[in-house]
Amino acid sequence: MQINEQEALKQLAKQGVKIPPQPRVLLELQKLLASEDYDMRSVSKVITQDPGIVSLLFKATRSPAFARARNAKTLDQILMVVGIKQVFSLVQAVSLTTTICDSTRRAFDIFWNRAHEIAQMASIIADDRVSVCNVFPEQAYLAGIFHECGVPVLMMRFPKYCETLKLENATCWPNLSAEDTKFDVDHCSVGYLVARHWGLPDFVCDAIRFHHDLPEEKTIGASVSLVAIVQAASHFYHRLHDVDDSLWDKIGPRVISELGLGQDEEKDFYELMSGRFLDKH
Repeated sequence: MQINEQEALKQLAKQGVKIPPQPRVLLELQKLLASEDYDMRSVSKVITQDPGIVSLLFKATRSPAFARARNAKTLDQILMVVGIKQVFSLVQAVSLTTTICDSTRRAFDIFWNRAHEIAQMASIIADDRVSVCNVFPEQAYLAGIFHECGVPVLMMRFPKYCETLKLENATCWPNLSAEDTKFDVDHCSVGYLVARHWGLPDFVCDAIRFHHDLPEEKTIGASVSLVAIVQAASHFYHRLHDVDDSLWDKIGPRVISELGLGQDEEKDFYELMSGRFLDKH
């Protein structure tokens, strides 16, 4: 179950797969927070260096899970309402979408729109189940954005990645065995290494690595609840788009149980969560 991070990075490098570097704004923000000598004004000053990140941060906080910040007009208001540490998690999430992209390829737009919607759904679910799962909306949003970030990394390396795996639209996504067969690598492992390289919390990194599975708690500890939240968000995304989710038959009952719900509550829970999600759009 263990991954030798350095060896894995070396292997990816041999295959021509590059782990994206953190943007300068994020590095500066990490350094500032680590110094413990910061306030709202100094944090805001760093973030506003990148207008793209600021714009995406406003988009992220429009989710019902961040209801108190939905009417914020300035970055300072978001920091005040959401909290500096929580905003840092959101900045990590939205920074990724500005780092791994190719404006000439529509597939990247499709991917990031999908990632944002799943992240929003995950934050809504986390907000509702926080007393059971002990996962907060900003943590779920972070995992939602990052959970399949290995896909665009591989898209950058393999120009025909989408075509080969038949990823025609936002509701079609890679089969892990097909990835291994075609490219000798899978997006879960790549995403995990990106998350580690970007300094995400361990339980978020583990959730990204195992988001297509639901290991026993003894294997990944606190990450189980976060995996369940991301899986439920992904499944609800599929249902909203009227697309079959073959993985759900295998893991759905365990996911619902992990969220502290009975099997007979799944339909009502979906309707409640999707209602809140659609209220935002």
